[in-house]
Amino acid sequence: MFDKVLIANRGEIAVRVIRACHEEGLGTVAVYSDADRRAPHVLLAGEAVRIGGAAAAESYLSIDRLLAAAQETGAGAVHPGYGFLAENAGFARAVEAAGLVHVGPPAEAIEVMGDKTRARARMVRAGVPVIPGSDPLASAREAVREADRIGFPVLLKAAAGGGGKGMHVVSDAQEMAGAFGRATREAQAAFGDGRVFAERFLRAPRHIEIQVLADDERTVDFGERECSIQRRHQKLIEEAPSTAIDDALRRRMAEVAVRAAEAVGYRSAGTVEFLVEGGEFFFLEMNTRIQVEHPVTELVTGVDLVRQQLRVARGLPLLGGGEPPAARGHAIECRINAEDPAAGFVPSVGRIDRLEVPTGPGVRWDGGIRNGSEVGPHYDSLLGKLVVHASDREAAIRRMRSALEGLVIGGVETTVPWHLAVMDEPDYRMNDLSIRYVEEHPGLGETADPGLRDVAMAVAVLLADRERPRVVAGGARRSRDGGNGLSAWVRAGREW
Repeated sequence: MFDKVLIANRGEIAVRVIRACHEEGLGTVAVYSDADRRAPHVLLAGEAVRIGGAAAAESYLSIDRLLAAAQETGAGAVHPGYGFLAENAGFARAVEAAGLVHVGPPAEAIEVMGDKTRARARMVRAGVPVIPGSDPLASAREAVREADRIGFPVLLKAAAGGGGKGMHVVSDAQEMAGAFGRATREAQAAFGDGRVFAERFLRAPRHIEIQVLADDERTVDFGERECSIQRRHQKLIEEAPSTAIDDALRRRMAEVAVRAAEAVGYRSAGTVEFLVEGGEFFFLEMNTRIQVEHPVTELVTGVDLVRQQLRVARGLPLLGGGEPPAARGHAIECRINAEDPAAGFVPSVGRIDRLEVPTGPGVRWDGGIRNGSEVGPHYDSLLGKLVVHASDREAAIRRMRSALEGLVIGGVETTVPWHLAVMDEPDYRMNDLSIRYVEEHPGLGETADPGLRDVAMAVAVLLADRERPRVVAGGARRSRDGGNGLSAWVRAGREW
């Protein structure tokens, strides 16, 4: 047993874990870099320790400094959150070697599932369906031979990583040499491992994942999430449950997900991800951590997944006896990033000078910012997650649209206008989705006529001065006082 947890992370996930620790009656220790000295997670925790400079390598990725902070404060456990060291088997082993509890899966499970080729081999042995593919490739010439066997087009993927890094679609043999070189260089730079492999490229699959939880006695599925809306393999909108699969397919996928987790001796919370096309599903990867999108599962099941992680780490059984919960209603999550969707989602930096968060039945904000927060270039652009729950998908879309209109973030550009545009887009509303959705719907969140942009801006500024309390911030091209957003000046431009 332990009574204090060090959270080896920052931002909204650190805030989320601290709150779960408080629910479990556990003490909390935050760590922070120089860039995060006054961040919300630092203020919320019972104790806080500076671990280095703004660069992640000097702070959140420094295993020695994290362990020293845990020992200095008497923390008995370390929760890695997601990102940074969350899927680093070496970190999990170092935590345990220091006599601390790693709030997550065993290092062996992280190691196996973190190596895509080892994971594929283990899944094949466990009878889990995988996309036809190859072993790690030694050269572009070998890659062509394997692609001929699998069938073009193929997807080159980094063996040691994920998140879209080192991934390239190759349509024919002539493209292979250039794509192979780019993939290996990107994989080496991102993961310190340049190995890549090839697998069949599915043209328009859906991305559906199964949440699992495992304690010492059992592995349980907690339902699926629809994660098809993504950009460069990074998810933007997630839903639970998926309305694209029937009960029979849902049961089959859940059974396979449990089998996959058990095949690596999994313990704690994890997610088994699949690509689904034409009634078939294929193992994609397993994320050996809590997921960014876990709130949608919490809202439809009523289960606190982070508390479950903490209980498992303490040797306690899963809350609720570990019975698979029935999903109730529908939940949607929009990731709110400091990015400018009107300029190709380029990151935005600045100071949050206005923050107003929507409230009401079925509305949840998981955020890592406050008024005065500095958004810099050092870390991921995620500011927070806006999540809603309603009786069905159509009602959830309406609730999300209303919540987005009420979310005010001044000082940086955000993806709020893009999400608003998606909520009104016919294919999204009709649930006609695939992982190609973003590239098939360019221009969302921008004005219908770019020639009206300057006029719309001027009109929006005037409206902002007259009706400031009603204006939604967070859009591209707004004034830095948070006064007007893209959605406001788009509407103004159309009215003009």
